[in-house]
Amino acid sequence: MALSYKTRRRLSLLVLVVGMPLYIVAAVTVVGLFDRPPFWLELVIYVALGIVWILPLKPIFMGVGQPDPDAKPRDEQKPR
Repeated sequence: MALSYKTRRRLSLLVLVVGMPLYIVAAVTVVGLFDRPPFWLELVIYVALGIVWILPLKPIFMGVGQPDPDAKPRDEQKPR
């Protein structure tokens, strides 16, 4: 079942405002459990974690920045 434009927009906002900070805290906590790796390895870990979080959420963010495809054109809308 495909998500509507409004649902994808709301979910993407929820992910960015709530989910992203929680993911960052979890990633830093897990990496902090181990001894400090060399700088280059730590950088690779954080870059990989920064890419991995978006992969399962990509369908939610697809097209959110575009105009609503189901909305009526502006000339057909009633003036307020």
